[in-house]
Amino acid sequence: MWRPPPAYPGRVARWTGEWLPGTGDPTTRQDAPKWPGERFGLPETGVGAVASGGQRVLALIVDLVLAALITGLFVRYDLQNVAAMQTFNLWAGGVWAVLSVFPVTFFGFTPGMGALGIRVARLDGASMVGPWRALVRMVLTVLILPPLVRNVDSRNWLDRATGTVVIRMR
Repeated sequence: MWRPPPAYPGRVARWTGEWLPGTGDPTTRQDAPKWPGERFGLPETGVGAVASGGQRVLALIVDLVLAALITGLFVRYDLQNVAAMQTFNLWAGGVWAVLSVFPVTFFGFTPGMGALGIRVARLDGASMVGPWRALVRMVLTVLILPPLVRNVDSRNWLDRATGTVVIRMR
C-alpha cells in the first residue's frame, strides 16, 4: 500500500533548516550563535565583524548611483523619452555590473562597499574573492530575493552560494 512521504519535519526542513527559524532536524541543530559570525571565528564588533544589512544595502545604493553618474557622462538621458531612458538604464546596468564584478574579484569590495568600510571575504581564508564568486554574487544581486534572505550569521544566499561573508574593514 502506498504511503505519503513523511510530513514536514523530514522533508521541507532539510533545505529550509539553515535560514527559516524553527525548522531543521532537531537532532542536528546547533545552538544559536551569540553574534553573527561567531561560528566562523569572527569578532562580535569592530574590524573583521560581520557587516550589518543596512551597511550592505547602503553600499549597493552608492554603487547604483555611481553607475548612473558614470553612465550620464557618456549616454544621453531624457526623463520624457522612454527609448532614451531604456538605453540609459541598460548602459547603467552594465556599468554597475562592471563596478560590482571587477573590484570584488581583485580587491574584495565595490566602490560603495569601500566607502562604507565593508568588504567580501572568503571563508577558506584566500586573499582574493575571484572572478566566478564575484560574478555569481552580481547575478544573484540582480535577482533581488537572494540578498534579502539572511540566516543567523547575517549571511545571505550570495554569501552561502560563494563561500563568502561580508565583514567590516574599520
